Amino acid sequence: MNKLYNDRPIGVFDSGIGGLTVVKRLFSVLPNEHIVYFGDTARVPYGSKSNSTVIEYSIQDTNFLLHKNVKLVVVACNTASSIALPELQRKFNIPVIGVIFPGAEMAVDETKNMKIGVIGTRATITNQAYSKVIKKINNKIEVVEKACPLFVPLAEEGWTHHRATYEIAKEYLKELTSHRIDTLVLGCTHYPILADVIQEVMGNKVTLIDSGIATAEVVKSEIHKRGLETRHKNHGNLDVFVSDIPTKFQEVAELFLGKKINKPIKVDLEEMIS
Repeated sequence: MNKLYNDRPIGVFDSGIGGLTVVKRLFSVLPNEHIVYFGDTARVPYGSKSNSTVIEYSIQDTNFLLHKNVKLVVVACNTASSIALPELQRKFNIPVIGVIFPGAEMAVDETKNMKIGVIGTRATITNQAYSKVIKKINNKIEVVEKACPLFVPLAEEGWTHHRATYEIAKEYLKELTSHRIDTLVLGCTHYPILADVIQEVMGNKVTLIDSGIATAEVVKSEIHKRGLETRHKNHGNLDVFVSDIPTKFQEVAELFLGKKINKPIKVDLEEMIS
């Protein structure tokens, strides 16, 4: 590969803001890479949409990133990963990596008692996005799933150590604690923000699996395998694009990333689709 291609950015898209937790993990293992992030905030959430609509939106999101000359695309959305990933990998001739398989594989490697819990949005749990992959890797593993929809607004509110968050987590997770799982997949990109509270409720004997960490390692391996490493020696930049700029977006984005970012740029959705 030539130098120009290596220095292209990594593209990341999500239905909203949660995928920035994946961006944070990417920077931790690939600090010199430039990342372009697209959050489809005008059409969030994808979880309530039909499969055909999720695929359509995901193709549009990927096309937008390709217009930014990306060398690889990360689907940092659990819903899009579970529904649209095969179509994206078929349609586009650059690597497209989702968050579900890496997270599921890490959980399978981690469990000792063959009992894994998965928490996520209603759509991710209803689709059994993680349990299907876990069972495919090892069908002897018992998987217990639980939808935790209130975790998303709590994360976006920044209530990372609030008493109310602890009480809600206790209510959501009591079913999982009774199954004596030893590994818990955080099956939504918002959930790592609440990891301290979730860990406190589950206890130290349960290992939390952040799919963003697992995905970042897969991206790093893929970039190395294909010879796509950047030649830049400085810390990589982040450009954030959104289809709408909701209230507090930048504040929440900086909470998720743990650092300041440039003002997100609003994309004309009609122009992107045409």
